[in-house]
Amino acid sequence: MKRFFPVLLISLALTACEPTNITKNNAGKAAEVIGPVEAKLESDILNPELLWAMGRLGEYTISPDGSLLLFTITYYNLEQNKGNSDLYVMGIDGKELTRITETASGEYNPRWRPDGKKIGYLTAAGGSMQLWEMNPDGTEKKQITEVSEGINGFEYAPDQTKLLFISEVKIGEDIHDMHPDLPKASGRIMDDLMYRHWDHWVETFSHVFVADYSETGISNIQDIMPGEPWESPVRPWGGMEQIAWSPDSQSLVYTARKKTGKAYSESTNTDLYLYNLITKVTTNLTEGMMGYDNNPVFSPDGKQLAWESMERDGFEADKVRLMVMNLESGEKKNYSVGFDQDAHHLSWSSDSKSIWFVSNWHALDQVYHLELKNGSIKKITEGTHSYTTVHAGEKALIGTRMSMSAPVELFSIDPETGQETQLTFINKPLLDQLTMGKVEARWMTTTDNKKMLTWVIYPPHFDPQKKYPAILYCQGGPQSTVSQFWSYRWNLQLMAANNYIIVAPNRRGLPGFGSEWNEQISGDYGGQNMKDYLTAIDEMAMEPYVDETRLGAVGASYGGFSVYWLAGNHNKRFKAFIAHNGMFNLEAQYLETEEMWFVNWDLGGPFWEKDNKVAQWSYANSPHRFVQNWDTPILVIHSELDYRIVASQGMQAFNAAKLKGVPARYLYFPDENHWVLKPQNSVLWQRTFFGWLDQWIK
Repeated sequence: MKRFFPVLLISLALTACEPTNITKNNAGKAAEVIGPVEAKLESDILNPELLWAMGRLGEYTISPDGSLLLFTITYYNLEQNKGNSDLYVMGIDGKELTRITETASGEYNPRWRPDGKKIGYLTAAGGSMQLWEMNPDGTEKKQITEVSEGINGFEYAPDQTKLLFISEVKIGEDIHDMHPDLPKASGRIMDDLMYRHWDHWVETFSHVFVADYSETGISNIQDIMPGEPWESPVRPWGGMEQIAWSPDSQSLVYTARKKTGKAYSESTNTDLYLYNLITKVTTNLTEGMMGYDNNPVFSPDGKQLAWESMERDGFEADKVRLMVMNLESGEKKNYSVGFDQDAHHLSWSSDSKSIWFVSNWHALDQVYHLELKNGSIKKITEGTHSYTTVHAGEKALIGTRMSMSAPVELFSIDPETGQETQLTFINKPLLDQLTMGKVEARWMTTTDNKKMLTWVIYPPHFDPQKKYPAILYCQGGPQSTVSQFWSYRWNLQLMAANNYIIVAPNRRGLPGFGSEWNEQISGDYGGQNMKDYLTAIDEMAMEPYVDETRLGAVGASYGGFSVYWLAGNHNKRFKAFIAHNGMFNLEAQYLETEEMWFVNWDLGGPFWEKDNKVAQWSYANSPHRFVQNWDTPILVIHSELDYRIVASQGMQAFNAAKLKGVPARYLYFPDENHWVLKPQNSVLWQRTFFGWLDQWIK
């Protein structure tokens, strides 16, 4: 194959090229700036390369006076195999969008300085990730910090005298400390569990630091977790939302799970810690609350603290409650009593009397409003979409919204009527040239006579007089709703664009349908949720426009487990399977994974507990126990850096298929984790994915 860029233009079907933007790096060498694609498409059908040509809205924040929005947009370049994030400023009304950075180094974690006169951000333009500042128009860029290990996130104190930041700290000895005469030794010595997590070996911990701040730099840097062998924010999901300044700048609250080794691996007991800058005293605010407690938010008057809380230790998919603490009395109140939904992305009103948040119900994430005085909760937004965040500013309610047919954009929301106004149109030039498939919500009756919402996505230019192959989409998690999501890999519109009807059921074990529906799956792998999957595909197979002889099933993580399980129990319904990073052998999974709380809760415990009925049911339903029934072509995808579900799970499945004489292919990524994040790897993933389906179903 020739060099990549000409091939890219062909596959995108573009008649106009990406503009060439050049900047100088610190060494004076010209470097290409990755930016938006300006193109006229020759086809209105979505393809993988177009997904990677789209800009991706990132973190956003509202200026102190409430008049401006500051946010990031990331664009990717397939030839360079990387992305780059730049900063944009726009009026709160969506007018006067201005790109204020245009560099090859990238800018991240944007923050308004409390006085509104400067914008702080992180960039590696100086060699390592550090805090820089500039004027709101992008002029006078200046490096502020020189932290030796770099900075991974920061927040200004409200009074602007201090800065908190997070940075990696080494705790304990490694082999080179133990044996300084062996500098080239590469071994690791482990004496306890949790030696690696998600996609990295645990050799350092993210700590919270506080420093005095001025325009010329920072000083008097203090680690507020000195010598502690645990992290804040909490891995793998936590960011700066897990740390909050008090309005008076005299204290901060951070999130941590202060456990090590085996105790850490078996527990989700994450607490909120109040650190007083004056007394240097740390207080556990949620002591005795045994589940996840995170994402603290101070009320503007400083008298209350709201946060997201789970009740039970070890259950990572427990109901997320909206908790509020009176900081003077210490009294805690659960505002989710009687509200059988999760509460995420909490944002206080300016008068400290109410809270805005996002919650999922029936596979739609909407904005809700809580009145603290009477505890009433009201849904504000409506529509077939999902909000991912909400933030209450001085002059507007701002949220990020997506759907299966559109990527994330910024919206303004009327707090009284719920009327929504789109503010950003990042990918409008491309989206206006594409035809998306119809998305339909269907309620189906399950085998136990309950109602299940299933999304059906039809191909663009769908013709009901024709017959189409259909794909069953199996969701991961397992407790992760099939909402109105836009994905840059598992994109259901892209699947439909390849002339497949996509069937995406909200089967048992997904939030948004009440706690009972969500929790049923724990201890019942291979049970009712598999019947739910078969209900969905069987009902759709009866439609005259679906070819029941050309059905496939695909999924990742728990969805991969589902595909492996269905491969041995589908009674010849399907003609092809694709499993990505799925659990194949549950006995091996129990001893290979790192987060033991998950397998202990969802599988019921270890396989050697022969009197444990829940655990024995789980292991009896391990997909590897049904390999004798495999008779259908299967594509297995797995990645080496996935320490959640290790690569040997995929190897076992592929090897089993080949030994059985079943047509199989194995796509392996040595440099990816539970996801496929690199642009060219992602396009390879898509091409292999659809090549397999087309080979066996079309």
